[in-house]
Amino acid sequence: MKFNLIAFLIFLLSSNSWAQNGFQFETKKKKISIPFQFINNLIIIPIQVNGVSLNFMVDTGVEETILFSLDDTDGVSFSKIEKVRIKGFGSNDAFDAFKSINNKLKIKNYTDINHSIYLVLDQNINISSQVGIPVNGIIGSKLFQNNCVKIDYISKRIIIYNNNEKQLISAIKNYHSFPIQLIQGKPYLNVNAFFNAEKQPLAAKLLIDTGNTDAFWFFKQKDKGIEIPIKHIDDFLGRGFSGDVFGKRGRVPSITIGNYNFKNPITAFPDTIATSDIDKIEGRLGSVGSEVMRRFSAIYDYNNNVIYLKKNSNYKESFCFNMSGVEVQHQGLQWISETYESNPVVSNNLFDANGNKVVNNLKYKFELKPVYIVSNVRKDSPADVVGLQKEDIILKINNQYGYNFTLQKINELLKSEEGKSIEIEIDRKGKIMKFKFQLKNIL
Repeated sequence: MKFNLIAFLIFLLSSNSWAQNGFQFETKKKKISIPFQFINNLIIIPIQVNGVSLNFMVDTGVEETILFSLDDTDGVSFSKIEKVRIKGFGSNDAFDAFKSINNKLKIKNYTDINHSIYLVLDQNINISSQVGIPVNGIIGSKLFQNNCVKIDYISKRIIIYNNNEKQLISAIKNYHSFPIQLIQGKPYLNVNAFFNAEKQPLAAKLLIDTGNTDAFWFFKQKDKGIEIPIKHIDDFLGRGFSGDVFGKRGRVPSITIGNYNFKNPITAFPDTIATSDIDKIEGRLGSVGSEVMRRFSAIYDYNNNVIYLKKNSNYKESFCFNMSGVEVQHQGLQWISETYESNPVVSNNLFDANGNKVVNNLKYKFELKPVYIVSNVRKDSPADVVGLQKEDIILKINNQYGYNFTLQKINELLKSEEGKSIEIEIDRKGKIMKFKFQLKNIL
Protein backbone atom coordinates (compact mmCIF):
# COMPACT_ATOMS: atom_id res chain seq x y z
CA MET A 1 0.00 0.00 0.00
CA LYS A 2 1.33 3.40 -0.87
CA PHE A 3 1.11 6.04 1.80
CA ASN A 4 2.21 9.13 0.00
CA LEU A 5 0.79 11.31 2.68
CA ILE A 6 4.49 11.53 3.07
CA ALA A 7 5.38 13.27 -0.17
CA PHE A 8 6.12 16.46 1.73
CA LEU A 9 7.73 19.13 -0.40
CA ILE A 10 7.69 21.94 2.05
CA PHE A 11 7.95 25.47 0.76
CA LEU A 12 8.71 27.80 3.59
CA LEU A 13 7.40 31.25 2.88
CA SER A 14 9.81 32.74 5.35
CA SER A 15 13.53 33.04 4.66
CA ASN A 16 15.66 29.90 5.17
CA SER A 17 19.34 29.21 5.48
CA TRP A 18 21.46 26.20 6.26
CA ALA A 19 22.68 26.04 9.85
CA GLN A 20 26.20 27.27 10.37
CA ASN A 21 27.34 24.14 12.14
CA GLY A 22 24.69 21.46 11.82
CA PHE A 23 25.20 17.94 13.08
CA GLN A 24 28.66 17.17 14.42
CA PHE A 25 30.39 14.05 15.73
CA GLU A 26 30.84 13.91 19.50
CA THR A 27 33.14 10.93 19.19
CA LYS A 28 36.44 10.11 17.53
CA LYS A 29 34.89 7.05 15.92
CA LYS A 30 35.03 6.87 12.14
CA LYS A 31 31.33 6.22 11.80
CA ILE A 32 28.06 6.02 13.70
CA SER A 33 25.50 3.26 13.07
CA ILE A 34 21.83 4.09 13.64
CA PRO A 35 19.22 1.29 13.49
CA PHE A 36 15.91 2.21 11.91
CA GLN A 37 12.44 0.78 11.52
CA PHE A 38 11.33 0.36 7.93
CA ILE A 39 7.54 0.34 7.79
CA ASN A 40 5.49 0.74 4.62
CA ASN A 41 8.61 1.97 2.80
CA LEU A 42 9.30 4.66 5.40
CA ILE A 43 12.44 5.05 7.53
CA ILE A 44 11.80 5.85 11.20
CA ILE A 45 14.61 6.72 13.65
CA PRO A 46 14.66 7.95 17.28
CA ILE A 47 16.04 11.45 17.86
CA GLN A 48 16.41 13.27 21.14
CA VAL A 49 14.91 16.76 20.91
CA ASN A 50 15.97 18.95 23.83
CA GLY A 51 16.50 15.81 25.87
CA VAL A 52 13.25 14.02 24.93
CA SER A 53 13.29 10.98 22.63
CA LEU A 54 10.91 11.26 19.66
CA ASN A 55 10.42 9.30 16.43
CA PHE A 56 11.26 10.99 13.14
CA MET A 57 10.83 9.93 9.56
CA VAL A 58 13.95 10.38 7.41
CA ASP A 59 12.85 12.22 4.28
CA THR A 60 15.32 13.42 1.66
CA GLY A 61 12.42 15.25 0.02
CA VAL A 62 12.28 18.01 2.63
CA GLU A 63 14.73 20.68 3.64
CA GLU A 64 13.67 21.59 7.15
CA THR A 65 12.97 19.55 10.27
CA ILE A 66 9.25 19.44 11.02
CA LEU A 67 7.45 18.44 14.20
CA PHE A 68 3.73 17.74 13.85
CA SER A 69 2.77 15.48 16.73
CA LEU A 70 3.45 15.57 20.47
CA ASP A 71 1.94 13.49 23.24
CA ASP A 72 1.04 15.22 26.48
CA THR A 73 3.70 13.15 28.22
CA ASP A 74 6.51 14.07 25.81
CA GLY A 75 7.28 17.30 27.67
CA VAL A 76 9.50 18.95 25.04
CA SER A 77 10.43 22.57 25.70
CA PHE A 78 10.95 25.09 22.89
CA SER A 79 12.25 28.63 22.98
CA LYS A 80 12.50 31.53 20.56
CA ILE A 81 9.35 30.72 18.58
CA GLU A 82 7.99 32.83 15.72
CA LYS A 83 4.95 32.37 13.48
CA VAL A 84 5.55 31.58 9.79
CA ARG A 85 3.45 30.56 6.79
CA ILE A 86 4.17 27.31 4.99
CA LYS A 87 2.68 25.38 2.12
CA GLY A 88 2.95 21.67 1.52
CA PHE A 89 2.07 19.08 -1.07
CA GLY A 90 -1.67 18.84 -1.52
CA SER A 91 -4.68 20.81 -2.63
CA ASN A 92 -5.15 23.44 0.09
CA ASP A 93 -3.65 26.85 0.77
CA ALA A 94 -0.69 27.83 2.91
CA PHE A 95 -1.21 27.65 6.67
CA ASP A 96 0.32 28.86 9.92
CA ALA A 97 3.22 27.13 11.62
CA PHE A 98 5.84 28.08 14.19
CA LYS A 99 9.60 28.20 13.84
CA SER A 100 11.77 27.40 16.86
CA ILE A 101 15.55 27.92 16.87
CA ASN A 102 18.44 26.90 19.12
CA ASN A 103 17.17 23.35 19.67
CA LYS A 104 19.47 20.48 20.56
CA LEU A 105 19.00 17.34 18.45
CA LYS A 106 21.00 14.23 19.28
CA ILE A 107 21.20 10.93 17.38
CA LYS A 108 23.59 8.75 19.37
CA ASN A 109 26.86 10.74 19.25
CA TYR A 110 25.75 12.87 16.30
CA THR A 111 24.52 16.20 17.65
CA ASP A 112 23.30 19.60 16.46
CA ILE A 113 23.11 22.21 19.22
CA ASN A 114 21.53 24.94 17.09
CA HIS A 115 18.78 23.19 15.15
CA SER A 116 15.71 24.93 13.74
CA ILE A 117 12.39 23.10 13.95
CA TYR A 118 9.07 23.97 12.31
CA LEU A 119 6.11 23.13 14.53
CA VAL A 120 2.96 22.11 12.66
CA LEU A 121 0.84 20.68 15.46
CA ASP A 122 -2.20 19.67 13.45
CA GLN A 123 -4.30 16.60 14.31
CA ASN A 124 -5.10 16.15 10.63
CA ILE A 125 -1.43 15.45 9.93
CA ASN A 126 -0.93 11.99 11.35
CA ILE A 127 1.77 9.74 9.95
CA SER A 128 1.39 7.49 13.00
CA SER A 129 -1.99 6.27 11.75
CA GLN A 130 -0.42 5.31 8.43
CA VAL A 131 2.51 3.31 9.84
CA GLY A 132 1.06 1.97 13.08
CA ILE A 133 3.73 3.37 15.44
CA PRO A 134 4.16 6.84 16.94
CA VAL A 135 5.85 9.26 14.51
CA ASN A 136 6.40 12.79 15.77
CA GLY A 137 8.06 14.51 12.85
CA ILE A 138 10.27 14.54 9.78
CA ILE A 139 13.98 15.22 9.42
CA GLY A 140 15.36 16.08 6.00
CA SER A 141 18.48 17.63 4.54
CA LYS A 142 20.02 18.68 7.85
CA LEU A 143 20.80 15.03 8.58
CA PHE A 144 22.81 14.76 5.36
CA GLN A 145 24.50 18.12 4.92
CA ASN A 146 27.80 17.68 6.82
CA ASN A 147 28.80 14.04 6.33
CA CYS A 148 28.33 11.11 3.98
CA VAL A 149 25.26 9.10 4.96
CA LYS A 150 24.62 5.49 3.97
CA ILE A 151 21.14 3.98 4.05
CA ASP A 152 21.30 0.18 4.14
CA TYR A 153 17.78 -1.17 3.65
CA ILE A 154 18.79 -4.79 4.25
CA SER A 155 20.46 -4.34 7.63
CA LYS A 156 18.03 -1.48 8.42
CA ARG A 157 20.83 0.83 9.47
CA ILE A 158 21.90 4.36 8.68
CA ILE A 159 25.69 4.77 8.72
CA ILE A 160 27.08 8.28 9.13
CA TYR A 161 30.74 8.61 8.18
CA ASN A 162 33.06 11.02 9.97
CA ASN A 163 34.54 12.77 6.96
CA ASN A 164 37.61 10.78 6.10
CA GLU A 165 38.80 10.31 2.53
CA LYS A 166 40.24 6.83 3.05
CA GLN A 167 37.12 5.70 4.83
CA LEU A 168 34.89 6.97 2.02
CA ILE A 169 37.03 5.28 -0.65
CA SER A 170 36.60 2.01 1.21
CA ALA A 171 32.85 2.54 1.72
CA ILE A 172 32.03 3.22 -1.93
CA LYS A 173 33.86 0.18 -3.29
CA ASN A 174 31.64 -1.66 -5.83
CA TYR A 175 29.18 1.25 -5.87
CA HIS A 176 28.18 3.23 -8.97
CA SER A 177 28.30 7.00 -8.65
CA PHE A 178 25.69 9.41 -10.02
CA PRO A 179 25.76 13.20 -9.97
CA ILE A 180 23.00 14.88 -8.02
CA GLN A 181 21.93 18.50 -7.93
CA LEU A 182 21.08 20.05 -4.58
CA ILE A 183 18.27 22.60 -4.69
CA GLN A 184 17.10 24.01 -1.36
CA GLY A 185 18.97 21.19 0.33
CA LYS A 186 17.16 18.45 -1.59
CA PRO A 187 18.81 15.98 -4.03
CA TYR A 188 17.77 15.72 -7.68
CA LEU A 189 18.75 12.86 -9.98
CA ASN A 190 18.53 12.48 -13.75
CA VAL A 191 16.68 9.47 -15.19
CA ASN A 192 15.49 8.32 -18.61
CA ALA A 193 11.80 7.45 -18.81
CA PHE A 194 10.38 5.38 -21.69
CA PHE A 195 6.68 6.27 -21.75
CA ASN A 196 6.32 4.90 -25.25
CA ALA A 197 8.47 2.14 -26.75
CA GLU A 198 8.25 3.82 -30.15
CA LYS A 199 9.59 7.15 -28.93
CA GLN A 200 12.86 8.41 -27.56
CA PRO A 201 13.18 8.35 -23.77
CA LEU A 202 12.43 11.47 -21.78
CA ALA A 203 15.40 12.80 -19.84
CA ALA A 204 13.90 13.90 -16.53
CA LYS A 205 15.19 15.49 -13.35
CA LEU A 206 13.49 13.85 -10.37
CA LEU A 207 13.65 14.55 -6.66
CA ILE A 208 15.07 11.66 -4.60
CA ASP A 209 12.30 11.43 -2.02
CA THR A 210 12.62 8.76 0.67
CA GLY A 211 9.38 10.08 2.17
CA ASN A 212 7.42 9.05 -0.93
CA THR A 213 6.48 5.39 -0.70
CA ASP A 214 5.85 4.91 -4.44
CA ALA A 215 8.44 4.02 -7.07
CA PHE A 216 8.12 7.06 -9.36
CA TRP A 217 5.95 10.15 -9.62
CA PHE A 218 5.65 12.24 -12.76
CA PHE A 219 3.80 15.52 -13.04
CA LYS A 220 1.25 15.76 -15.83
CA GLN A 221 2.96 17.80 -18.54
CA LYS A 222 2.28 16.63 -22.08
CA ASP A 223 4.46 19.37 -23.45
CA LYS A 224 7.39 17.76 -21.61
CA GLY A 225 6.71 14.35 -23.15
CA ILE A 226 5.10 12.79 -20.07
CA GLU A 227 2.43 10.29 -21.12
CA ILE A 228 -0.05 8.64 -18.77
CA PRO A 229 -0.35 4.92 -19.66
CA ILE A 230 -3.54 3.99 -21.49
CA LYS A 231 -4.14 1.32 -18.87
CA HIS A 232 -4.38 3.21 -15.57
CA ILE A 233 -6.55 3.71 -12.51
CA ASP A 234 -7.76 6.82 -10.69
CA ASP A 235 -6.45 6.56 -7.16
CA PHE A 236 -5.93 8.24 -3.83
CA LEU A 237 -2.19 8.86 -3.68
CA GLY A 238 -1.99 9.98 -0.09
CA ARG A 239 -2.11 12.97 2.15
CA GLY A 240 0.32 15.87 2.30
CA PHE A 241 0.49 18.81 4.66
CA SER A 242 -1.97 20.76 2.53
CA GLY A 243 -4.58 18.09 1.92
CA ASP A 244 -5.39 14.87 0.10
CA VAL A 245 -3.58 14.06 -3.12
CA PHE A 246 -5.35 12.21 -5.93
CA GLY A 247 -4.15 11.15 -9.34
CA LYS A 248 -3.61 8.21 -11.63
CA ARG A 249 -1.46 5.07 -11.46
CA GLY A 250 -0.16 2.99 -14.33
CA ARG A 251 2.82 0.98 -15.48
CA VAL A 252 5.47 2.78 -17.52
CA PRO A 253 7.38 0.51 -19.97
CA SER A 254 10.83 1.34 -18.59
CA ILE A 255 12.73 3.85 -16.47
CA THR A 256 16.51 3.82 -16.19
CA ILE A 257 18.97 5.30 -13.72
CA GLY A 258 22.30 4.98 -15.50
CA ASN A 259 22.69 1.26 -16.20
CA TYR A 260 19.94 0.29 -13.77
CA ASN A 261 16.79 -0.52 -15.71
CA PHE A 262 13.36 -0.85 -14.09
CA LYS A 263 10.80 -2.56 -16.30
CA ASN A 264 7.09 -1.82 -15.92
CA PRO A 265 7.36 0.14 -12.67
CA ILE A 266 4.07 1.33 -11.22
CA THR A 267 4.14 5.09 -11.60
CA ALA A 268 1.87 7.75 -10.10
CA PHE A 269 0.69 10.92 -11.85
CA PRO A 270 -0.67 13.35 -9.23
CA ASP A 271 -3.38 15.78 -10.27
CA THR A 272 -2.13 19.13 -11.47
CA ILE A 273 -3.90 21.00 -8.65
CA ALA A 274 -1.55 19.33 -6.16
CA THR A 275 1.59 20.12 -8.15
CA SER A 276 0.77 23.55 -9.54
CA ASP A 277 3.24 25.27 -7.22
CA ILE A 278 6.10 22.78 -7.47
CA ASP A 279 6.30 21.32 -10.96
CA LYS A 280 7.83 24.54 -12.26
CA ILE A 281 10.68 24.61 -9.75
CA GLU A 282 14.09 24.20 -11.37
CA GLY A 283 12.72 21.96 -14.13
CA ARG A 284 11.67 19.18 -11.81
CA LEU A 285 9.37 16.60 -13.43
CA GLY A 286 8.64 14.25 -10.53
CA SER A 287 10.14 12.02 -7.84
CA VAL A 288 12.10 8.82 -7.30
CA GLY A 289 10.47 7.26 -4.25
CA SER A 290 11.44 4.71 -1.65
CA GLU A 291 9.97 1.78 -3.61
CA VAL A 292 12.97 2.29 -5.90
CA MET A 293 15.53 3.45 -3.33
CA ARG A 294 14.92 0.41 -1.10
CA ARG A 295 16.38 -1.73 -3.90
CA PHE A 296 19.80 -0.18 -3.31
CA SER A 297 22.33 0.47 -0.66
CA ALA A 298 22.72 4.24 -1.09
CA ILE A 299 25.47 6.59 0.09
CA TYR A 300 24.54 10.28 -0.04
CA ASP A 301 27.48 12.68 -0.41
CA TYR A 302 25.92 16.14 -0.42
CA ASN A 303 29.26 17.94 -0.11
CA ASN A 304 30.39 16.53 -3.47
CA ASN A 305 26.95 16.40 -5.14
CA VAL A 306 27.12 12.63 -5.62
CA ILE A 307 25.03 9.61 -4.72
CA TYR A 308 26.54 6.12 -4.75
CA LEU A 309 24.25 3.17 -5.45
CA LYS A 310 24.71 -0.59 -5.20
CA LYS A 311 22.01 -3.17 -5.86
CA ASN A 312 20.77 -5.17 -2.87
CA SER A 313 18.62 -8.30 -2.55
CA ASN A 314 15.42 -6.26 -3.10
CA TYR A 315 16.50 -5.18 -6.57
CA LYS A 316 14.75 -7.87 -8.62
CA GLU A 317 11.45 -7.76 -6.77
CA SER A 318 8.46 -6.98 -8.96
CA PHE A 319 6.56 -3.72 -8.56
CA CYS A 320 3.30 -4.47 -6.74
CA PHE A 321 0.37 -2.39 -5.61
CA ASN A 322 -2.70 -2.71 -3.42
CA MET A 323 -5.02 -4.90 -5.48
CA SER A 324 -7.94 -4.65 -3.04
CA GLY A 325 -8.57 -0.94 -3.43
CA VAL A 326 -9.02 -0.50 0.32
CA GLU A 327 -6.68 1.74 2.32
CA VAL A 328 -6.28 0.88 5.99
CA GLN A 329 -4.98 3.05 8.81
CA HIS A 330 -4.30 2.75 12.53
CA GLN A 331 -7.03 4.36 14.64
CA GLY A 332 -5.86 4.18 18.24
CA LEU A 333 -5.78 1.34 20.77
CA GLN A 334 -8.30 -0.86 22.55
CA TRP A 335 -8.16 -3.06 25.62
CA ILE A 336 -8.46 -6.74 24.71
CA SER A 337 -9.05 -9.54 27.24
CA GLU A 338 -7.10 -12.70 26.46
CA THR A 339 -6.80 -16.00 28.30
CA TYR A 340 -3.48 -17.61 29.09
CA GLU A 341 -2.16 -20.53 31.10
CA SER A 342 -0.14 -19.13 33.98
CA ASN A 343 2.24 -22.08 34.37
CA PRO A 344 1.65 -25.13 32.15
CA VAL A 345 4.11 -27.33 34.10
CA VAL A 346 2.43 -26.61 37.42
CA SER A 347 -1.09 -26.77 36.02
CA ASN A 348 -0.54 -30.33 34.78
CA ASN A 349 0.04 -31.41 38.38
CA LEU A 350 -2.74 -29.59 40.20
CA PHE A 351 -5.43 -31.49 42.10
CA ASP A 352 -8.47 -30.33 44.07
CA ALA A 353 -9.40 -31.35 47.66
CA ASN A 354 -11.03 -34.54 46.42
CA GLY A 355 -7.96 -35.66 44.52
CA ASN A 356 -9.37 -34.75 41.12
CA LYS A 357 -6.94 -33.25 38.64
CA VAL A 358 -7.53 -29.59 37.82
CA VAL A 359 -7.59 -29.35 34.05
CA ASN A 360 -8.19 -25.63 33.67
CA ASN A 361 -5.65 -23.16 35.00
CA LEU A 362 -6.49 -20.33 32.65
CA LYS A 363 -6.21 -16.72 33.68
CA TYR A 364 -7.15 -13.50 31.97
CA LYS A 365 -4.97 -10.61 31.01
CA PHE A 366 -5.78 -7.30 29.35
CA GLU A 367 -3.55 -5.87 26.64
CA LEU A 368 -3.70 -2.79 24.47
CA LYS A 369 -4.18 -3.79 20.85
CA PRO A 370 -4.44 -1.67 17.67
CA VAL A 371 -7.69 -0.63 16.04
CA TYR A 372 -7.73 -0.42 12.24
CA ILE A 373 -10.23 1.39 10.06
CA VAL A 374 -10.85 1.77 6.34
CA SER A 375 -9.46 5.19 5.41
CA ASN A 376 -10.25 5.14 1.69
CA VAL A 377 -11.84 2.85 -0.92
CA ARG A 378 -10.85 3.16 -4.58
CA LYS A 379 -13.82 3.48 -6.87
CA ASP A 380 -14.70 0.30 -8.83
CA SER A 381 -12.07 -1.71 -6.92
CA PRO A 382 -12.85 -5.21 -5.55
CA ALA A 383 -13.45 -3.71 -2.08
CA ASP A 384 -15.73 -1.04 -3.51
CA VAL A 385 -17.76 -3.50 -5.56
CA VAL A 386 -18.64 -5.65 -2.52
CA GLY A 387 -19.57 -2.60 -0.42
CA LEU A 388 -16.73 -1.72 1.94
CA GLN A 389 -16.85 1.93 2.97
CA LYS A 390 -14.62 4.58 4.43
CA GLU A 391 -14.57 4.59 8.27
CA ASP A 392 -15.57 0.91 8.57
CA ILE A 393 -13.86 -0.51 11.68
CA ILE A 394 -11.99 -3.72 10.87
CA LEU A 395 -12.73 -6.61 13.25
CA LYS A 396 -11.34 -9.62 11.39
CA ILE A 397 -9.28 -10.34 8.30
CA ASN A 398 -9.47 -13.89 6.91
CA ASN A 399 -10.95 -15.09 10.22
CA GLN A 400 -8.13 -13.61 12.30
CA TYR A 401 -8.72 -10.72 14.64
CA GLY A 402 -7.56 -7.50 13.04
CA TYR A 403 -5.63 -6.46 16.15
CA ASN A 404 -3.30 -9.43 15.71
CA PHE A 405 -1.94 -7.87 12.48
CA THR A 406 0.54 -5.08 12.12
CA LEU A 407 -0.38 -2.43 9.61
CA GLN A 408 2.52 -3.53 7.46
CA LYS A 409 1.26 -7.14 7.43
CA ILE A 410 -2.18 -5.94 6.32
CA ASN A 411 -0.63 -3.93 3.49
CA GLU A 412 1.52 -6.87 2.40
CA LEU A 413 -1.57 -9.10 2.34
CA LEU A 414 -3.53 -6.66 0.18
CA LYS A 415 -0.87 -6.64 -2.52
CA SER A 416 0.24 -10.27 -2.19
CA GLU A 417 -1.10 -12.13 -5.24
CA GLU A 418 -3.84 -11.83 -7.81
CA GLY A 419 -6.85 -14.00 -7.11
CA LYS A 420 -6.21 -14.30 -3.39
CA SER A 421 -9.44 -14.28 -1.40
CA ILE A 422 -9.83 -11.67 1.30
CA GLU A 423 -12.61 -11.83 3.87
CA ILE A 424 -13.09 -8.79 6.09
CA GLU A 425 -15.48 -8.47 9.01
CA ILE A 426 -16.26 -4.89 9.98
CA ASP A 427 -18.25 -2.78 12.39
CA ARG A 428 -20.23 -0.05 10.65
CA LYS A 429 -21.85 2.18 13.27
CA GLY A 430 -22.62 -0.80 15.49
CA LYS A 431 -23.68 -3.15 12.70
CA ILE A 432 -21.41 -6.18 12.14
CA MET A 433 -20.95 -7.00 8.45
CA LYS A 434 -18.81 -9.40 6.41
CA PHE A 435 -17.38 -8.86 2.94
CA LYS A 436 -15.44 -11.17 0.68
CA PHE A 437 -13.54 -10.34 -2.50
CA GLN A 438 -10.54 -11.39 -4.54
CA LEU A 439 -7.44 -9.35 -5.23
CA LYS A 440 -7.42 -8.21 -8.83
CA ASN A 441 -4.40 -6.93 -10.74
CA ILE A 442 -5.79 -4.32 -13.10
CA LEU A 443 -2.46 -2.76 -14.06
